[in-house]
Amino acid sequence: MLKHWKQLSSKIVFKNSWWTYKLDEFQIPDGVNGEYHYVHTNGASMIIPVTSEGKIILVNQYRYLCNRESIELPCGGVKEGKSYEEMAYIELEEETGFRSNDLQYAAEFNPYNGVTNEICKVFIAKALVQSKAIPDSTEEFEILYKTPSEVDEFIRSNTIWDGMTIAAWGLVRSKL
Repeated sequence: MLKHWKQLSSKIVFKNSWWTYKLDEFQIPDGVNGEYHYVHTNGASMIIPVTSEGKIILVNQYRYLCNRESIELPCGGVKEGKSYEEMAYIELEEETGFRSNDLQYAAEFNPYNGVTNEICKVFIAKALVQSKAIPDSTEEFEILYKTPSEVDEFIRSNTIWDGMTIAAWGLVRSKL
């Protein structure tokens, strides 16, 4: 078993509605101390919506940091006081305009474990019912309906380049 580091202290450097930038002081087993800077979040819920025809609902949205559009599975951060499952229902409806009568937990992963302690939980949503999309003011979505094979091809061709979408799809593809 690998030796664990000992946390000596932890402080918040900056906090906003989405994440907290933290600075920990630690000690490794040989007694050397160091600093670890990281982003803490409450986690994220990613949804793989599957229509009754077997198509996957994806969203295309503008991503400011890369200054380009990104085709992704619906996803959002877990808000204070909400569970992963509650956020999955909320994000599905906000981003796609659908509600699910059959939401099942499928997998989880950490998107960038050297930089964040975030855990993304992935849900498969079936028995979809049309509702009304109500995106946040900073969000604009184009809804895409693709077969699983088309999603595979989008990933192979780098049309889908979002790491969280690629990870979630890799974990869940065989369960569809």
